[in-house]
Amino acid sequence: MSEALAVHLVDDDAGVAEACRYLLEGLGLAVIDWRSGEDFLAGANLDEPAAVLLDMRLPGIDGRAVHERLQAADACLGVIILTGHGDIDMAVESMKRGAVDFLQKPVGARAMERALASAFARARQCASDRRIRHLAAALSEREREIARRVSEGLTNREIAEALHIAVRTVEVHRSRVVEKMGAANSAELAALWQRLEA
Repeated sequence: MSEALAVHLVDDDAGVAEACRYLLEGLGLAVIDWRSGEDFLAGANLDEPAAVLLDMRLPGIDGRAVHERLQAADACLGVIILTGHGDIDMAVESMKRGAVDFLQKPVGARAMERALASAFARARQCASDRRIRHLAAALSEREREIARRVSEGLTNREIAEALHIAVRTVEVHRSRVVEKMGAANSAELAALWQRLEA
């Protein structure tokens, strides 16, 4: 696995944590250990894309409460529930809450790799979506309107007619929007804006 993202391991059982760390480091991943949900929530960067292996039975707040707080914080973390005491209801509830997988202890390397691939994909997508929203929020209202028209496939002339402005004005705004959104060209801008409004 060639991921550079980190894995937060939230488990109070030192033996399980050690076994997981050995497995994860063998996959070339950086592992950050947390022995309680409180420590994890207080110390982890919830805005940084990463994966979380979250035990359900923890001292203090349990895994369910930690997961709920991650949701409330709009964290860009791919959550994998890892428990030795799971049942179908718990698995269904966790998946509805947004977990990418629900694994029973002990877990094998192949299942762990699959779950981590899903977690990293979700974390990256979340971070990318957040970045696009942030860039779009910094645009002026006119720039957002032009980006919207570009995403609809309109030409500069059609945008100028629709907005009752000069074609040259559209060209200038369009160029600025492409640059501000970090897009390579108008086609990429259109794709980014379509993702934003999806």
